[in-house]
Amino acid sequence: MERSSQESHLRSENCVTYESPYPLYSMAISSSTQHHHPRIAIGSFIEEYNNRVDIVSFDEDALAIRTHPGLSFDHPYPPTKLMFHPNSRTSPDHLASSGEYLRLWEVRDNSIQPLSVLNNSKTSEFCAPLTSFDWNEVEPRRIGTSSIDTTCTIWDVERGVVETQLIAHDKEVYDIAWGEAGVFASVSADGSVRIFDLRDKEHSTIIYESPQPDTPLLRLAWNKQDVRYMATILMDRGDDSQALIWELPTLAGPNGIDPMSVYLASSEINQLQWSAAQPEWIAIAFSNKLQLLKV
Repeated sequence: MERSSQESHLRSENCVTYESPYPLYSMAISSSTQHHHPRIAIGSFIEEYNNRVDIVSFDEDALAIRTHPGLSFDHPYPPTKLMFHPNSRTSPDHLASSGEYLRLWEVRDNSIQPLSVLNNSKTSEFCAPLTSFDWNEVEPRRIGTSSIDTTCTIWDVERGVVETQLIAHDKEVYDIAWGEAGVFASVSADGSVRIFDLRDKEHSTIIYESPQPDTPLLRLAWNKQDVRYMATILMDRGDDSQALIWELPTLAGPNGIDPMSVYLASSEINQLQWSAAQPEWIAIAFSNKLQLLKV
């Protein structure tokens, strides 16, 4: 598979576009303060074993997305999620990816080294595909994964061992998100949002169920600034190719809040991430494009 050598070629003050040689799905923005230009990891979505992860960087001064041939590697199957280490002072960068296993990578200045391959199956060298994962910001040694086998697994990635594994739902678990150091939530094909506290592993709290029976919930986000709030997406919602951006007032009016801007992409948007290092920029991925929008 050829590596991309293209630079961004849609340039304006508010939009920068990079075209990949393959369809994109997963994406992550590094919060590291060790690099002048923030790094962005993008993962391919090719329906075969051989896939690719590229790490590019955003040069805000030149309004360009730069490629780095040494920061590109093969990945078995499409990565379902990518995340950089949540600690902005970590050097070198660490990157995690999920697919058939949870994998950790060390991202150096000009190369990438695999660190570990973590299998959550206790009885086989193979594990059920992982749909997603989340890296705990409060305790970065913990990563929680979700799987089609109905389980969530909590890893101590520093020791490379499973801390606990729970049967979380009645059907496939599609996403997981940390709220606090020992509290996480998950969503599933069974249509429920459940919260788990690692201090009481035998019980969970169902806080939401789909209004229509067995309507899968696909994605979950937990507000890190205020854990009273979380958001989820139902299947067959959110595929209208739009990115809506809101400015939240101190007090919302009775008729809700209109978005401050609406961006229409040329195809369904697969990922959206805000840059912690450059908070005025938001990244979206659709088709074979990575696009940075200034808000």
